Amino acid sequence: MEQSIEAKYTLTDEGFKELRDIIYKTSGIYYSESKKYLLESRILKRIQSLKLNSLYDYVNFIKNPANKGELKNLFDAITINETYFFRAEQQFDALEKIIIPELIRNKSPQMNPVVIRIWSAACSTGEEPYTIAMIITEKVKPIYPNVQFQILGSDISSQVLEVAQSGIYKEYSVRNMPEVYLKKYFVSKDGLYYLKDEIKKLVRFSNINLFDASQMKLVSNCDVIFCANVLIYFDIPAKQKVVSYLFDALNPGGYLFIGYSESLHGISKAFKLVHLPKAIAYKKE
Repeated sequence: MEQSIEAKYTLTDEGFKELRDIIYKTSGIYYSESKKYLLESRILKRIQSLKLNSLYDYVNFIKNPANKGELKNLFDAITINETYFFRAEQQFDALEKIIIPELIRNKSPQMNPVVIRIWSAACSTGEEPYTIAMIITEKVKPIYPNVQFQILGSDISSQVLEVAQSGIYKEYSVRNMPEVYLKKYFVSKDGLYYLKDEIKKLVRFSNINLFDASQMKLVSNCDVIFCANVLIYFDIPAKQKVVSYLFDALNPGGYLFIGYSESLHGISKAFKLVHLPKAIAYKKE
């Protein structure tokens, strides 16, 4: 007897728990029972793409070790990528005017040249690291011409990183951008905005799962980490794990920025909370 349409596209409680556990163990992203419908809706495209008959078939498919590569597609499907240029303006302002000058002052005199490493963890389609690159080019380099800046953008989704590397954006992404930056660093054509190579070449992108210890060990000696609106998708143990990896990746005296609605209260006591003008940051002492 053929399954009804509703049954095909609805997970049993057991199937939901199996899929949720796979997602949690591999990415740290946690779906509560109240998000069951959301999870079902997000993986429908994967079922259609794989020509599977039901959500139940998809759970069995992804459980098979031979289909490990499907995890990347699953991460693409379940991650939300809401971002735009100059989104965290107060944080960028503090970075430019307070944090970078402080970091430069505190670098060893023996370091020649002085290098500042900035990591945009969970960078989505690249607007955040590119914003940082533009601010450094426009505001910081004229004051500190001999300082080198290395900017890394990473995400669990390989799909969004392809967009980031292309540097091509729609109106939505640039809507909050100061006109001077838009005119100077983009070429507008047919309703799209093409980021110029002088900014694109300043950012290196990498596919990194923040929940994966081996991948996280590949990033070290960071001076500033931006990890905004990521912790909200984790439960407490997963948050603690990811934050400990971020702490390890920072140099002493380095700073961590998280989302405005996020806090490390009850997550980590390793950082010192620093109040900046219109922003807060967490400092590794």
